[in-house]
Amino acid sequence: MSDQESMNFAAPGAHDLVMTRIFDAPRALVFDAWTKAEMLRRWLLGPEGWSMPVCEIDLQVGGGYRFAWRNDAGNEFGLSGEYREIVPGEKLVATERFEPAWYPGGATVTTMLTETDGKTVATTTVRYDQPEARKRALEINMTKGVAASYDRMEKMLGRKAA
Repeated sequence: MSDQESMNFAAPGAHDLVMTRIFDAPRALVFDAWTKAEMLRRWLLGPEGWSMPVCEIDLQVGGGYRFAWRNDAGNEFGLSGEYREIVPGEKLVATERFEPAWYPGGATVTTMLTETDGKTVATTTVRYDQPEARKRALEINMTKGVAASYDRMEKMLGRKAA
């Protein structure tokens, strides 16, 4: 499977966007893909043509992260935030703000990982500070970039999409 076929997207309430993907990989490996710079740089790229020249992670509660992307046309943007909760192998909660901001306010992102029979379900909930922000994310089809990144992660993990 590729792109949005292998993912489930939901937009409950006025603030949330929920993205669910099954990876054919153990939970610990999927958690590493979310938290280790050398792995993130390989998959968290959105559509083709983007690279991540900056990937800084201070993986502790109160620690921060900063990512910056650049595409083949020279466009750039960044994302930064603070880790609020970390349960190794199971859960990440962090704030996020884009640079430059493409939606009003910020968001809190919660990623939960559960494993059954060697497959990991990743459920990421983005709770936007303002309903307008979620509306903007859906208008620009952010989900397509997320799906492309998750497809890339699946390939990096060396498994087929589940």
